[in-house]
Amino acid sequence: LAACPRLNGKLRQVLLFILVLPLAAVRGQASYSIPEEMEKGSLVGNIAQDLGVDVRRLKSGKARIYTGDSVQYIELNRERGVLIIKEKIDREALCRQTTPCALHFQITLENPLELFPVTVEITDINDNAPVFQKEERRFEISESAVVGSKFMLEKAMDPDIGQNGLQRYTLKPTDNFALKLHSQSDGSKKVEMILQKPLDREKQEHISLVLTAEDGGEPQMTGTMQIYVTVLDANDNAPVFSKAVYKASITENSAIGTLVTKVSASDADKGSNGEVTYVIGNSMDTVAKLFHISSEGDVILDGAIDYEREKNYHIDIEAIDLGGLSDSSKIIIDVIDVNDNSPVVNMISTSGSIPENSAHKTVIALMSVNDPDSETNGKVQCVMNENIPFTITPTSSNFYSIVTDSDLDRERASEYNISVTCSDEGVPSLSSSVTLTLQISDVNDNAPVFERSSYEAYIVENNTPGLSIFTVRARDADWNQNARVSYILEDSSVNGVPVSSYVSVSADSGVIHAVRSIDYEQIKDFHFRVKAQDGGSPPLSSNVSVKVMIQDQNDNPPQVLYPVQTGGSLVAEMVPRSADVGYLVTKVVAVDVDSGQNAWLSYKLQKATDRALFEVGLQNGEVRTIRQVTDKDAVKQRLTVIVEDNGQPSRSATVIVNVAVADSFPEVLSEFTDFPHDKEYNDNLTFYLVLALAVVSFLFITCLVVIISVKIYRWRQSRVLYHSSLPVIPYYPPRYSDTLGTGTLPHVYNYEVCRTTDSRRSDCKFGGAGSQNVLIMDPSSTGTMQRMQSEKSILDEPDSPLEVRKVLHYTLFLSELHGPLLPSLLQLYYIYGSTASSCRCFREGGQARSALSSVGGPI
Repeated sequence: LAACPRLNGKLRQVLLFILVLPLAAVRGQASYSIPEEMEKGSLVGNIAQDLGVDVRRLKSGKARIYTGDSVQYIELNRERGVLIIKEKIDREALCRQTTPCALHFQITLENPLELFPVTVEITDINDNAPVFQKEERRFEISESAVVGSKFMLEKAMDPDIGQNGLQRYTLKPTDNFALKLHSQSDGSKKVEMILQKPLDREKQEHISLVLTAEDGGEPQMTGTMQIYVTVLDANDNAPVFSKAVYKASITENSAIGTLVTKVSASDADKGSNGEVTYVIGNSMDTVAKLFHISSEGDVILDGAIDYEREKNYHIDIEAIDLGGLSDSSKIIIDVIDVNDNSPVVNMISTSGSIPENSAHKTVIALMSVNDPDSETNGKVQCVMNENIPFTITPTSSNFYSIVTDSDLDRERASEYNISVTCSDEGVPSLSSSVTLTLQISDVNDNAPVFERSSYEAYIVENNTPGLSIFTVRARDADWNQNARVSYILEDSSVNGVPVSSYVSVSADSGVIHAVRSIDYEQIKDFHFRVKAQDGGSPPLSSNVSVKVMIQDQNDNPPQVLYPVQTGGSLVAEMVPRSADVGYLVTKVVAVDVDSGQNAWLSYKLQKATDRALFEVGLQNGEVRTIRQVTDKDAVKQRLTVIVEDNGQPSRSATVIVNVAVADSFPEVLSEFTDFPHDKEYNDNLTFYLVLALAVVSFLFITCLVVIISVKIYRWRQSRVLYHSSLPVIPYYPPRYSDTLGTGTLPHVYNYEVCRTTDSRRSDCKFGGAGSQNVLIMDPSSTGTMQRMQSEKSILDEPDSPLEVRKVLHYTLFLSELHGPLLPSLLQLYYIYGSTASSCRCFREGGQARSALSSVGGPI
C-alpha cells in the first residue's frame, strides 16, 4: 500500500481492510484530512482517542510510526497521544497531480505487538501561481494569414489541483487575436491564439500581446507571458498533423536514443512556406527532459524512464512552418514494466536489546517487505539464517514479525546478528537482505570504579582561570546507559570558602579545571571529593579524594627588615677606628614570602664609599671590615647592598647602610649632623649657590662703577663751565623777578651744537624749555658763575670742540639778555673762522625765539 500512493482512496481502504483481517494484532484504523503547508508542530489528530488506545499503553508499548522507505512527515507524541506535523508537507512535491493525495503509515505497539493503519489525506491550498516556462513568445505571421488561423501557445503550469489549479486564460489586447481553449483527454486545456481580424503589415508590423493564466484560488494568483507578433507576407496554409493523437509504448530502462514513435504533418504551401519543423509544446514539464523530436518527426528517448515512477507520458507537439503557422497534436506513451527492482525490506520496529530473561515468542522486530514491480515480479518470500534462537512469522500480506524461539543467556551470547533474505518470483529472481543486530542487555549491578583510590595533582600559582589541572576517570562494567559515567563535585569548603569557587569538574570527561587564580602565599593545598555516578535506574555511584598541591612561583621580591629605611631620621652604624679585620659592622636582614629556591637570598655589595674597607656575606648578609681601619678613612661611609632571590627570573631589593668610622659619639654627631642622603644632590646645590653669589657680586660692582662714572662725568662738566674765560653778566630780564635774591630763572633753555668736519652736515639745535635743566646765578658776584646744576648736559654733543661749546653758550646767553645777536656771531666768526660757519641752523624755543626775532631777519 505504501508503494501505491496513487490508488483510489476507497480502494486502498478496502485492500488494507482485507490485508489486515488475518492479523489478530492489527485492529482499528484512523483517517485524517489536513491542508498542505501546515507549520511544524501543528496538530493532526488525537490518535489515542480515535483508536481507543490509552495514552499509557502508547508509552509502555513504545508506540512509533512506520512509513516504510518514504519520508516521515507525521510524528507521534506519545506523551499526549496525538499526531503532529514533523516536516512541512508540500502536496505538489508529494503527489504532483494525483488526487486524492494521502499519506499512509502504520502505528506499531510492542508487548504485545499491535498494528494500526493510519491515512492522512493532504488537501490542496492555493500556494502556487500559474507559471509559463518562457517569459515571452515570438511569432512571425504572414499578412495573408486568413481569419481563423490558429497559433499554438504554450500552456501554463500550476501544480495546484481543483479550484486552486489553472482555470482560465486571457489575452490582451484583442484587436487582431482571440483565445480558444480545447479540452484534452488528460484534463488539461490546449491554448490556441486565433486570428480574428486580417493583418496588414503596412499598418502595423509589430504587435505586442499579453497572455495571462489565472487560477481559481483565494486569493487568485496569475502568471503572464509576453507575445510578440511580427507580420510577414504570403503564408496562407498551416501545417496539418496526420493524427490528432499518437499512441506508443516503450519498455522501462530503455537505452537513451531509442526511437519511441514517428509523427508527420503536411503543409499545402510550397517552397520555404511548406517546410515544417516539430517542437514539444509542454517544454516546462519533465517530458521535455525525457524526450525530444527531430526535424523529421522522430520522437527520441533522452532520459531514463522508470515504470515505478511514471506509467505513461502525455506529450504535446507542434508542427510549425516557416511562416509561423502551426498545428498541434498529442502523443500518449505507455511504459512497460520489467523485473528491475529487488524487494525492499524495511524494519518497522526493532528492539536494539532485550533482557536475557525475556519470555518465549517475544517480538523483537516488525518488518515490511515490498516489491514495486507488478504481477509475479512483485511477489516475495522471506527466510532467516539458521542456528539462532529466533524465527520469522508472517503476520499479514507484506508484514513479518521476528520472535524469540528459545531461552536467552547473556553469559553464553551477548549479541546476535539476525539476517533476513527476501526474494521475488521474477525471472531472473531478485533478492534483498537485511541484518539486525540484537544486544542481550544486563541489569545495572555494577557501580563506577575509579582508576585510583585517591588523586594528587599539582598546579603552579597565579594560574589562568579555566586551566585544566588533571583528569579523574572511572569505569563501569555495565552496558550503554548503565555504564555512562557522570562526574560531580561534592560540596565542601576550603578555608570557609566553597570548593566550587576554586575548581570545577566536567560532568562528561572528568577534567578538573581551576575556576580562579590561586596564590601560594594564601593557600598551599586543599582537598575535595569527586563522585562518579552511572546512568542506571536507580543510579550507582562511588567517590574519590583529590588533593591539589599549589606550587610556588617567584612572584614576590625580597623584603628588607633591617636596617629600616626611613625618610626622616638618619640611622648609621658605628665602627671604631681600632676595629680589626673581620669586624662585624651590621647585618642586613631580609625575607622572601616565596618558598624553595625562590626564597633563597644572596647579598651583594653594589656600591660603597670605600669598597676596599667593607664586604657583605653572600649568604648571611653580614657587613664586615676586610682591612684594618685607619685614621685616613672617612668618617662618613655609605654602602648600597642588593638582596637577590634565586628564582627564575630573579627579583631583588636594595638597601642603604650608613656607617660612621669614629671612636666617640660626639665625633659622630658633629660629622653626621648634616649627613647627606644624596652626595650628588649636595654637590649640585653648592655649585648653584656659588654661581648665584658670583652673579650678584658682578651686578653690584657693575652698578657701582656706572654710578661713579656718571658722578665723575657730571663733576667734570660743571668744572669746565666754571673755569671758562668768557664773562658772565649777572643780568636778569625785566619780566623775571628774583624773589628771594637767588637769581633762579623760572624757565631754562637747552642748547645743542652738532659739529662735524663737513660744514654742510653740522647742526646747531636749540632745545625747548625743560624743568630738569636749571642754571643758578649768584647776584653778589659780577664776574663769576657760582654753580650749574643739570641732570643732562646742555651741550652734550661729544664731537663739538670745547671752545665752540663755550662761545655758543655765552652768545646765546647774551642774546637772551640783550636781543641783538650779530656782534656775538661776528665774534664767533673771527675767533674760530670756518668753525663758526659750520652751524647750519639754530632752533630755539620759548623766550629765545622772540629774542632772535628782534635781530631783524633770519640768521
